[in-house]
Amino acid sequence: MTTSSGPRPPFVVGIAGGSGSGKSTIAAALGTALGPAKVVVVEQDAYYRDLSKKPFQERVTINFDHPDALELELLRDHVDALVRGECVDKPRYDFERHVRLEEVDRLEPRPVVLIEGILVLADAALRKRMDLRIFVDTDADIRVIRRIRRDLEHRGRTFSQVREQYYATVRPMHLAFVEPSKRHADVIIPEGGENRVALDLLLGRINEVVRDYLATRPPPVSV
Repeated sequence: MTTSSGPRPPFVVGIAGGSGSGKSTIAAALGTALGPAKVVVVEQDAYYRDLSKKPFQERVTINFDHPDALELELLRDHVDALVRGECVDKPRYDFERHVRLEEVDRLEPRPVVLIEGILVLADAALRKRMDLRIFVDTDADIRVIRRIRRDLEHRGRTFSQVREQYYATVRPMHLAFVEPSKRHADVIIPEGGENRVALDLLLGRINEVVRDYLATRPPPVSV
């Protein structure tokens, strides 16, 4: 919120939705349209807890679709730091071994902070940090096909593993946490990244905020 006592803080946008709903596509489209100088994207998937101290056979039994699998406190701390104008080191996660990598990604503060992930609207403390809450609502059959393709092509899973995980945790946790979080959304987007009208409307609103943000910032000092 803009105040007379200082410049406007960054505009924080949360983008949630079921696995395979198209929320990452929405976040990427907004990021591309706004440009890297105006937006920083914080993916919830980077904040899975490091399981390197557990045997591998124990790691694969973890319910990765439950909020407890995520280090949400670190995610909230990083969002707070970006809003304060500080850089953060976002973790990198290895989804085949279920561990954090030593490498990190340095994120710099920007006028817009996009938080993207299936559970970002399910956490009340994280929701309070958002100025705009978006839920991407896509039919279950489309979501499951997209998830199967992603896990087979990018996360080293077999079809049997994907199927077992879907019935054991993905679907139950979607019904328990993800779907109920939709009621906290300010905007619900049907059909994910295919909805160009919704994208254009969001871009229009966010660009207005960016203009206001830049207008309250002091001009750069020439040296």
